[in-house]
Amino acid sequence: MKRTEFERELETLQIELVKMQEWVKATGAKVCVLFEGRDAAGKGGIIKRITERTSPRVFRVVALPSPTEREKTQMYFQRYMPHLPAAGEIVLFDRSWYNRAGVERVMGFATEKQVETFLQYTPFVERAIIASGIILVKYWLEETMADQTERFEERINDYRKIWKLSPMDLESHRRWYDYSRARDAMFAATDTDESPWYVVDSHDQRRGRLNCIAHLLSLIPYEEIQRTKVKLPKRQPKGDYVEPEHPFRRIPNRY
Repeated sequence: MKRTEFERELETLQIELVKMQEWVKATGAKVCVLFEGRDAAGKGGIIKRITERTSPRVFRVVALPSPTEREKTQMYFQRYMPHLPAAGEIVLFDRSWYNRAGVERVMGFATEKQVETFLQYTPFVERAIIASGIILVKYWLEETMADQTERFEERINDYRKIWKLSPMDLESHRRWYDYSRARDAMFAATDTDESPWYVVDSHDQRRGRLNCIAHLLSLIPYEEIQRTKVKLPKRQPKGDYVEPEHPFRRIPNRY
């Protein structure tokens, strides 16, 4: 897909995202969207396109760091619960509690018993989340082995992207099939009728972003909120105001 076509379609979808945002504010709806997938699948890219024209007071991105020593002693879901949406909020999780089924399992940060317990009880936790009035949506971004290799090599060769590459990325590249097994077990245990997994084909990232946003909009029962057309008021008279002679430190015009 050419960039011009992508930008044109994205603009249309972003207008709808703002309509959804205003509906969420007006109705007090609560929306929680999880983005999961292998490293370099494009989670951040989709989230960026969703949020670049919306209000950060309504759309909130949650990307938690590694758990602290204290958090490791808590009930596993405990550190995620405070980030769930309140009325009038849309929360986007850039990775979520499903870390336990993915990276923690593959890298040995959780025991098999901990993972099995997580997979057993997660459907019940998500049922409780939904029963509280939250619209819960789960996306898995699917990339091919070749896609991931190409994107990692791009990070290595582009200085603007090298910061994205971590030792964990290199290990995830090596352990492709371990991640495949972990994904399959996660789907088998947590892809339920109440809280299904939706798979986004992210081979073509531009199409994947558009398809994901369009699908998200189709799941939320929003309506356009009618608004009175805004008219700018006249400025106040200048009166006795005098422009100061302060020596402002203006930055150079380099461009």
